[in-house]
Amino acid sequence: MASLAIANNPDIRFLGRLLGDVIRAYGGEELFKRIEYIRATSVDRHRGVAGAGAIDSGLDRLTLDETLDFVRGFMLFSMLANLAEDRQGVEAESDADMASALARLKEHGIGHDAVMALLDHALVAPVLTAHPTEVRRKSMIDHKNRIAELMALKDLGVDETEDGDKVDEAILRQIALLWQTRVLRREKLGVADEVETALSYLRDVFLPVLPALYARWDRALDERAPSFLRAGSWIGGDRDGNPFVTADSMQLALARSAETVLAHYLDAVHALGAELSISTEHTQVSDAVLTLAEASHDTGRSREDEPYRRALSGIYARLSATHEKLTGKRAPRPAPLSGEPYAEPSELREELAAIARGLAAEGAGPLASGGALGRLIRAVETFGFHLATLDMRQNSAVHQRVVAELLAAAGVCDDYAALDEAARVALLRTELASPRLLTSPYADYSEETASELAIVRAAAEAHATYGRQCITHYIVSMAQSVSDLLEVHVLLKEAGLYIPGEQPQAHIMAIPLFETIADLEGAPAIMEAWLGLPEVATIAAARGHQEVMIGYSDSNKDGGYLTSTWQLSRGSTALKPVFEKADVAMQLFHGRGGAVGRGGGSSFSAILAQPPGTVQGRIRITEQGEVIAAKYGTRASAMTNLEAMASATLLASLEPEQLAPADATRFAAAMDALSATAFKAYRGLVYETQGFTSYFRQATPIAEIAGLKIGSRPASRKKSDAIEDLRAIPWVFSWAQARVMLPGWYGVGAAIEAFEDKGLLREMAAGWPLFASTLANMEMVLAKSDMAVAQHYAALVEDTGLREGIFGRIRDGWNRTHDGLLTVTRQTRLLEKHPGLETSIRLRLPYIEPLNLLQVELLKRHRRGEEDARIGEGILLSINAIATALRNSG
Repeated sequence: MASLAIANNPDIRFLGRLLGDVIRAYGGEELFKRIEYIRATSVDRHRGVAGAGAIDSGLDRLTLDETLDFVRGFMLFSMLANLAEDRQGVEAESDADMASALARLKEHGIGHDAVMALLDHALVAPVLTAHPTEVRRKSMIDHKNRIAELMALKDLGVDETEDGDKVDEAILRQIALLWQTRVLRREKLGVADEVETALSYLRDVFLPVLPALYARWDRALDERAPSFLRAGSWIGGDRDGNPFVTADSMQLALARSAETVLAHYLDAVHALGAELSISTEHTQVSDAVLTLAEASHDTGRSREDEPYRRALSGIYARLSATHEKLTGKRAPRPAPLSGEPYAEPSELREELAAIARGLAAEGAGPLASGGALGRLIRAVETFGFHLATLDMRQNSAVHQRVVAELLAAAGVCDDYAALDEAARVALLRTELASPRLLTSPYADYSEETASELAIVRAAAEAHATYGRQCITHYIVSMAQSVSDLLEVHVLLKEAGLYIPGEQPQAHIMAIPLFETIADLEGAPAIMEAWLGLPEVATIAAARGHQEVMIGYSDSNKDGGYLTSTWQLSRGSTALKPVFEKADVAMQLFHGRGGAVGRGGGSSFSAILAQPPGTVQGRIRITEQGEVIAAKYGTRASAMTNLEAMASATLLASLEPEQLAPADATRFAAAMDALSATAFKAYRGLVYETQGFTSYFRQATPIAEIAGLKIGSRPASRKKSDAIEDLRAIPWVFSWAQARVMLPGWYGVGAAIEAFEDKGLLREMAAGWPLFASTLANMEMVLAKSDMAVAQHYAALVEDTGLREGIFGRIRDGWNRTHDGLLTVTRQTRLLEKHPGLETSIRLRLPYIEPLNLLQVELLKRHRRGEEDARIGEGILLSINAIATALRNSG
C-alpha cells in the first residue's frame, strides 16, 4: 500500500507509505493487496482513466472482517492526510494574523491609539461545547498529535527523539498503534467524559498558547495588550435538552477546571523558583521582592542570598493552600511551607508582578521583560482560578414551567402560563422589585423545579468559591419574549445572583438565543423592549454591554442555507440601532457548527463578513465537535486559528466600510429576493413534501448515527420523528454521510436561476464579503457532495415513487445550484479559483466513495434484520471514516 500516497504533498506520500507498511505487517499481504486494488481502481475512476469505470471495484469480494479492516485503513489514511495538510497550512488563510491586520489598518489611517482604545474593552472568546460531531476517540487524536510532534522534529532535521528513538521508526510505531487502537466507543459519553476531553484542550493547548500569542501581539503593538482573548465553555452548564447536566455536573466542571489551572500555576512557579537564582551578592533587590521573601518564612540557608527564590517559595505555598481550598485536594506537589490561600487571582497576579517589577528595576537587561514570568502573569490575567468561563443554558419552556410552579407554590399566581405577555412581564417585574423569595423549605417541588433551583444555587456557590468570572452568561434557548429573560432573573434572584433595589444587580447576564427565522426577525423588537425596562437598563449600563446569541443551526434547518445566512446578517444589522438607542454596547454570540449548514467555514472570513458596526471589538463564537480537534488539536493550529479570530475582530471593528451605501442598498434588495425564493424552495421540499421525513430517515444513516455514542445529549428534543424536533447536528451530519449535504446548498440554485440580473450577482460576489463568503462556503460543500453516490443511498428508500420523486428534486436542485454558482463566480468548474482546496478535496474523493458504497450495503443488510455484530460495527466505522475524510461534516 505504498502507493496509497498519491498526492504531491510529500508528507502524505511518506505517511501513506508507512500506513501501507503497517497494514501489510499486521493485516497480511492479502489484505494489503485487496485494499490497494480497491484504492487504485477508485483513484483511476476519479482521474477519468479510460475504461476505469468498467473495472470491478473489488468491494463485493471483501469478507466482513476484511470490510472492517478496509474501512479502518481508509479512515486512517484520511486522518493522516488531514494531519499532513494542516502542517502545510492548506486551510490557513493569508494575512490572517495580527501584524497583517495592524498594517492593513495603518493603510486606512487607523493608528496605534485607536487599536489600543478598542482592545481596552474588547472580548474575543472561542467557547467550547460538547455538541456531538467528533466521532473519533480521544486516544486516536492523541496518537495523531504525537505523529505531528514527531513530524515537526523531522522538519528540523532531527534524526532521534530525546529518548533515543529514530524519528521515522517512532512515527511508524504511532501509526501501528493507531491501526491497533479501537476506533469506536463501547460506552456512551457522559458529561464527566466531555468535561475531561475539553480540559485536555484547555490544559495542553490554551494554557500555553494564549500567553505565547499575547507575547507576539505585544511585540506587534509595541505595547502590552489587554487580555482580551479568553476561553469559554458550555460543557457541564448546557442543560438544553440534556437531562444529564445537573448541579453536580456543573460543580464537577468548575472544580476540575480550577484544579487544572492551579496545577499549571504550581508547575510554573516551581520552574521559576529553579530559574531565578539571582543573588543579592550580585544585584540590588527591590523592597517589594524582599518583603515577599521575608513573608514566605523560607529559612533555607542555601537560599539566604536568593530573595526571588524565597519569594516564589511563599507564592508556591499560597498557591498550594489555594489549591486545597478550592478543590478540596492537596496540591500534586505539596508545599513544604505554609501559606494563606489567595482570596482572588488578582492577589496572585500582584505578587508575580512585584517580582517582575523587581527584575525590571535592575536595569534594561534581558531579565527586564517577558520570559516564563511574563507568560505566567498573562495566564493568571487570562484564566484566573476558573480556567474558562462556563456558560449556563436552558430552554425557555423549562423556565416558564419552573417559574409557574414557584409562583403557584408561593400563592402569587395560580396559573402563570395562562397570562398574556404583558401580564407576565408586569408580574415578574413586581417580583424582581421585591426582596422576598418565592421558594420555601416547606414546599414540595417537582423534580424539574428542584433541579433548576439546585443549578442556580450551585452557580452562586461557584461565584463565592472561584470568583464571578467563572460564570457570567445564562443563555435562554428559544427566547421569544421579554418574559423569557425576566424568568431567568427570577431564578437568579432565588440564589442571590439577582439583587433588587434602586440600583438592581444581576451577577449573571440573561442572554436570548434567537434560533429560527421568525425568532431572528422578532429579535429587534424583543431587545428594544428588554433594554427599555428601567431595571434592565441600569444593569446593562453598569455592565457596559448586553449579549445576544444568534443560532446558525436551527435557523438553517428552519429556512435553508441562504435564508439563514441572510436573516442572521439582517438580524444583526437590525439590532444595531436598538442598542445605539439604549446606549449599550452590543455583543453578539455566534452559535456556529463545523458544517456549512450550521455556520461552519472560515472564522476569519465570517467575522470580516459581519455587518458594519456589529462587532465593536466584542464577539463570542461556539467551537464544537470535530472543529475543536481540527482547530485546537495542536499548539501550532491553535496559534493560527486564535490569531485569525483576533485579527478578524480587529479588522471588522475598525476597518472602514468599503461598500458604498448605494451598493449596500442594491445588494440587500437582491439578497431579499434571493432569500425569498430560496426559502420557498427549501420549505417546499423539506416541510411541505408528503413523505419527506420518511425519505430522509431511510436515505440517510440517521438512525444508525445514534449508535456512535459520541455525546451525552439525545438526538431529538422530543420523542418525535418530526424534523422540527430533530436537533440540527444529526440533521446536517446525516446528509453529509449520504454525500447530499442538502442543508449547505438546497434552494440556492432556484434563487439564482429566478434572479434575472446575473450581472448584479457577479458584482455582489466580487465586492461584498458577505455574499462572497456565502458562495465560497457553499462551493466547498458542493465539491464534497456527489449525486451519483447519493443515488445509492436513495435506493434504500422502500417506496419507489417517493424515492424517485424526492431524489429527482434533490438532484435537480444540486445541478441548478452548481450551474448557478459557476455563472455567478465566472468559473468553469468548482473550486477553480481555490486550487489548494480543490486539490485537498480531489485527494479525498477516491477514498470516500468506496466507504459510502460499503456503508450502503451494510445498511441494507442491517435493515433486513441480519444480526451479525460485524455489520453494525462496520456501519459505525464507516460513519467515522466518512466524517474523518470530509473533515467539517457535523
